[in-house]
Amino acid sequence: MSEQAERLKQRTMRFALDVCELIKHLPANEPGPTVKRQLAKAATSVAFNYRATCRARSHAEFTAKIGLVAEESDETQGWLEFIEAARLVDSPALSRLMQESSELSGIFSASVGTARYKERNK
Repeated sequence: MSEQAERLKQRTMRFALDVCELIKHLPANEPGPTVKRQLAKAATSVAFNYRATCRARSHAEFTAKIGLVAEESDETQGWLEFIEAARLVDSPALSRLMQESSELSGIFSASVGTARYKERNK
């Protein structure tokens, strides 16, 4: 595995852990529980599906898996934006996580584009 891929594995894991820490501060009443569940699923999916992407057995499998990572990253970003808009939590970590989510979404969206381009131009 490349050094860049290893760093991204660590970065996505740190992101998932930090999001899970933020989730602890969401309210116990609705929409808190729904947001907790959906955000936890999406953020951890970014980390663990990226790990699976790194172990893809073919370019087609890599393309499919990195697409899933990009989708989950975008969903995570959407839930973080919802938390901010609904004022569900007052934490300085929220803006940092929103920035990281935006960066990860950009990285994975670009990766999907590159993978699809390579798939079409074999």
